[in-house]
Amino acid sequence: MWLTDAQKIGVGLTSFGTLFMFLGVVLFFDGGLLALGNILFISGLTLIIGPQKTFYFFARKNKLRGTICFFGGILLVFFKRPLIGMIVETFGFLNLFGDFFPVVLTFLRQLPFVGNFLNLPYIRTVVDRIAGTRQSMV
Repeated sequence: MWLTDAQKIGVGLTSFGTLFMFLGVVLFFDGGLLALGNILFISGLTLIIGPQKTFYFFARKNKLRGTICFFGGILLVFFKRPLIGMIVETFGFLNLFGDFFPVVLTFLRQLPFVGNFLNLPYIRTVVDRIAGTRQSMV
């Protein structure tokens, strides 16, 4: 899969945004790191899939509740309410990107060490329940 230069920059911005959000949560919901992480994540997502597709992704009718919660959480972080903002933002994130979890889980199970860990007996059932994967009765 070949990425354009803008998409490569977008992957970097999204990665740094995720890192800053993680650090913001670890450092007791530091508002500055969370706000910077949100800005980088949204900017990176826009560069990866393009502005028009980003708008259509967030403007879909079936994703409206997730979009409102996600951006409402970002606004709460900007307005110095990082704990409540991250809770609301996480709810919106799960509503928006929850459809991708089975795809990500399938990809992670194909990785050498992570796949072996995720296929352990008790961990497999928990991860399948979280990701919403269905098992065949056959």
